[in-house]
Amino acid sequence: MEIKNSTEKDIDEIFRLYGLASEYQKSKEGVVVWPTFKRQLVETEIDENRQWKLLINNQIACVWAIAFDDEQIWEEKNVDAAIYIHRIATNPDFRGNNFVAIIVEWAKEYATELNKDYVRLDTLGNNKKLIKYYVNAGFEFLGMFDLKNTDELPGHYKEAPACLFEINLNPDKKGTNN
Repeated sequence: MEIKNSTEKDIDEIFRLYGLASEYQKSKEGVVVWPTFKRQLVETEIDENRQWKLLINNQIACVWAIAFDDEQIWEEKNVDAAIYIHRIATNPDFRGNNFVAIIVEWAKEYATELNKDYVRLDTLGNNKKLIKYYVNAGFEFLGMFDLKNTDELPGHYKEAPACLFEINLNPDKKGTNN
């Protein structure tokens, strides 16, 4: 198993996995479905080394993106030093391998290297199974929030409240949410 930055050559596979993730979401009752993301978004993430892949036997098993700023979702908490994980999509051939736990450990190490205090992520709607999954992976569930401004966010952020999760890497240091 290997974690590396995604490259331009991976874009078609990334979008294939996003499409499969959307189809899977459609099969689940009450789950907010991902829209079709803009290619330019992923190209920018690749150019900025913020798009990642987990490889098993040189095959992409999982992809995700990170950001260092997420003001529209995290609002006043965005001032904290954090990395934000987005769009985790697993290759169906590799489902059941608990990649989120692997991504969490990687993210904690990566954030520490960059002197970040938090690892954060969000999801949408009251998906109790996914909320429990993220909590079991080590995140604290901060609650469900109606976002004030979704103008620059993908369309699915207008459909349901955001569930916010974080891991505080420096519990002795107080952030904006304490």
